[in-house]
Amino acid sequence: MSEEQETQTLAPVEVLYCGICTFPVEFCEFGKPFRKCLMWLKANDIELYNKFYPDGVKATPTSSLSTEKEDKIAKDLQKMQLKEEKKQIRELENMKNSKILIKRIPRTKHKNIISIAGLEILDIDMKKLAKTFASKFATGASVTKNAEKKDEIVIQGDVGDEVEEYLNTVLEEKKLTAVKIEQVDEKKPKKKTTQ
Repeated sequence: MSEEQETQTLAPVEVLYCGICTFPVEFCEFGKPFRKCLMWLKANDIELYNKFYPDGVKATPTSSLSTEKEDKIAKDLQKMQLKEEKKQIRELENMKNSKILIKRIPRTKHKNIISIAGLEILDIDMKKLAKTFASKFATGASVTKNAEKKDEIVIQGDVGDEVEEYLNTVLEEKKLTAVKIEQVDEKKPKKKTTQ
């Protein structure tokens, strides 16, 4: 057989990758969110779903192993999948209970800075967001660590209301309407006068 005939007979293999775990669909059972993968495959390609997962479960590829080892592997996979589902539920609950704190801190007589904490739930690059704030409000903005060792954005100037309005639009775009935004004024301690 010549090289031309070989290249003509070999066609590229088309592989469908899962939209949930990103594995090829025939390997979804080895991923953590297996149930979600099954629902995704059923919605997107019913033929492959019926081919690889009749009745929602695939015959185990470990048939050469003893039944005890097969059972142990199946139990471990099931535990791992349940653990992942519980983790996702916990993260969703934490997101519902979380809030973004916008703190106005006085510097001198009429100057304030704005500190924004709790932005990690947005899953946005903090430096890019600080740069966006700096250009949007024509002021200085930077990312710093707070007392709890978490990133926060500090903006020069009294732009708390504008920041809250901007963050509300970001939350609506990301469909995180359960997240609360709270504005707080921090009082500057008064200096004691000695007499």
